[in-house]
Amino acid sequence: MDENWDVIVVGGGAAGLAAALMLGRARRSTVVIDAGSPRNRFAAHMHGTLGMEGLDPADLLHRGRSEVATYGVTVRSGTVTQADADADGVRVELADSAVLTARALVVTTGLVDELPAVEGLQRRWGRSVLHCPYCHGWEVRDARLGVILTSPLGVHQAQLVRQWSSDLTVFVADEQNLDARTAERLASRGVRVVREAVVALLGEGDGLTGVRTASGDIVDIDAVFIAATTRPSDAFLAGIELRRATTPMGEFVEVDATGRTSHPRIWAAGNVTNPGANVPMSIGAGTLVGAAVNAALVEEDFDAADAGRPDFRDAVS
Repeated sequence: MDENWDVIVVGGGAAGLAAALMLGRARRSTVVIDAGSPRNRFAAHMHGTLGMEGLDPADLLHRGRSEVATYGVTVRSGTVTQADADADGVRVELADSAVLTARALVVTTGLVDELPAVEGLQRRWGRSVLHCPYCHGWEVRDARLGVILTSPLGVHQAQLVRQWSSDLTVFVADEQNLDARTAERLASRGVRVVREAVVALLGEGDGLTGVRTASGDIVDIDAVFIAATTRPSDAFLAGIELRRATTPMGEFVEVDATGRTSHPRIWAAGNVTNPGANVPMSIGAGTLVGAAVNAALVEEDFDAADAGRPDFRDAVS
């Protein structure tokens, strides 16, 4: 059976729930489809989030779900497999064959971090293998830190990490990722460069005591930073010709200042459009999108009423 809504939000993370909160408060019938795999599910704490410093990310989502529910927003578990859109509305199909339609679609499905095949790296992701010094740097300040360079983009990360510790080693296997002049620049602040691949991370459980390089050398390290390859979780949009933007971190759906995509009924927010957005940035982007979607629907409601369209039904009489 089809379900019809004002707005479908695909993605139940920080951005999606923030958008849903605004839409619910605006008295829009809204459903959030949540696949249950937020990007930060590997981390035990959020940082740099004012008013929620150190909170477990799962607690934020629990609070968010409770808050949107008070405004009539429905959150349902599921995975969207396909989305279609035309001038009149949007349609999404779920893995369980459910079909939902709406006047607008908000995409907040985040991204996937693809990590290199290094022994022991995946299971430490979000714990002693880190990606964002602003999110995790304070907790490993003054420790023996490492940065595994997988692309030239990692040089910026290495320079940032140096702010949190003077004991920093950069591992680079591909010469193209670190030229001689950049290596000199790193050395000027005491950063060591090891021109070998890291083949294994060492330590008990999620902890890290060192890394093994391709030559068999072991370097004592307490935490490692790495710039993963980022892939937006937006395959379900493949049938819609949305403009995309190419960035140093990959290709992402292009949005305007309000989060609107090249299709007038589709908006997007959070990591699915901005891989560098942390939790508060994603909340802000979702909040803006929620308000923008409601504003667009308000204009449409007035246009329909003013034109005396016979099928117009005011949701709030």
